[in-house]
Amino acid sequence: MHRLKQKVERLLDEAEGNWAIVFEDLDKDELWEINGNHLFYAASIIKLPIMATAFSLADQGKIKLSDMIVVQKPDMVGGSGVLQHLTPGITLSLYNLLMLMIIQSDNTATNIVIEQVGKQQIQETMKELGMVHSTFYNTLMTVPVKIEGKNRITACDVSLFLRRIATGKFSSCYACEQMVQMMKRQQIHYLSATLPENRGKYIGVQPEWMMASKTGHVTGSYHDVGILYVGNRTVTISVLSEESSREIALSTISEIGEAVYCYVSDST
Repeated sequence: MHRLKQKVERLLDEAEGNWAIVFEDLDKDELWEINGNHLFYAASIIKLPIMATAFSLADQGKIKLSDMIVVQKPDMVGGSGVLQHLTPGITLSLYNLLMLMIIQSDNTATNIVIEQVGKQQIQETMKELGMVHSTFYNTLMTVPVKIEGKNRITACDVSLFLRRIATGKFSSCYACEQMVQMMKRQQIHYLSATLPENRGKYIGVQPEWMMASKTGHVTGSYHDVGILYVGNRTVTISVLSEESSREIALSTISEIGEAVYCYVSDST
């Protein structure tokens, strides 16, 4: 663990901007952090507690993830995602909207989910998760003239979220399993961008590693957080950045991902 921390600290010394990292080895119950309580603009990482809210409400029988929702023209916003490019009137289940929100970071899908579950419920879910320093106020790509506050997160809060779902300690084990499986289908990769090919030689062989993750970015800020599974080992890693160029931020995050992977691989 000490060598991993030294490697990451060296990478951050060479990178521009402000950074926060929380790494937790769930098997060894060890954790270290750098600027863990520094507040960052949440970007798309805020979609994780939004997802958790939907699964929690479904567990309580207050909503159904199978409910079909019509995507109307006023729902469509810019930024990430494919729904903005499709013909208005398409009908999708709430579950599929959640899937698009996570694996493609679709902002249109996100705003529809927020409307379905409610802003106050998302705020309450964040409190329940222990994300006490993080805040949620606004939908994506539609900032009102008078804003109550900003969507912000800390690496410590995100790390706590990851631990809760990795250990099945939020809402239900079934809900946590569904969220992890959804995050494993992530199509945008920063931390795992340069990890070795994990496709087995034969059909049906378990991959060498898997990662359940969520990225987020706005100008100058690039984040990636997730649960890394290597063999029988499980760790969480939350990396947040600001005031850094895209090239340097993504290069640094991928190098951190490689360092974490090597640490876990060597200790399996």
